[in-house]
Amino acid sequence: MSDASTNSDEQPGTDWVFGYGSLIYKVDFPYRRREVASISGWKRRFWQGSHDHRGTPQAPGRVVTLIPSPGTLCRGMAYEVDHAVYEHLDHREKNGYQRHRVDIDLVEAGGTVKGTLYVAGTDNPAFLGPAGAAEMADQILASHGPSGSNREYLLELDKALREIGETDLHVAELARILRNI
Repeated sequence: MSDASTNSDEQPGTDWVFGYGSLIYKVDFPYRRREVASISGWKRRFWQGSHDHRGTPQAPGRVVTLIPSPGTLCRGMAYEVDHAVYEHLDHREKNGYQRHRVDIDLVEAGGTVKGTLYVAGTDNPAFLGPAGAAEMADQILASHGPSGSNREYLLELDKALREIGETDLHVAELARILRNI
């Protein structure tokens, strides 16, 4: 599954994973390196339902996925990992997410690497799609699952994005609404 990297520091038997949601702040897997990174042509949206982590099948939460958006950059974290990590990540990202290959720009270290990201496409059964910000915030506020509250997920993501210098207006607007409720 691993493609050759343009970064000569990559170790044989490893790959890069790009995190744009909870993989930024909830790192429950081993990694060799962690770098602030970005990908182009994608934007973050709270359009994926979470029946297994931040909600239930009866009351799904909302978590982020990526939507194609030519000309935009999405900043997150890249992790150089051993291939064995995919067993854990495939289970963690199981609710509609699929692996995709992408070029990842390492912001601080410089260079571009080939890597993997998980995207929940519009054709998966848990996809919720767009809604008004107030409606999404209400759903996020009301949702809770085995991994905790959906509110916590949103606020932790907003905080983690600010810490890496990312301004994501979609995430920031939802966090602002929740903080004012």
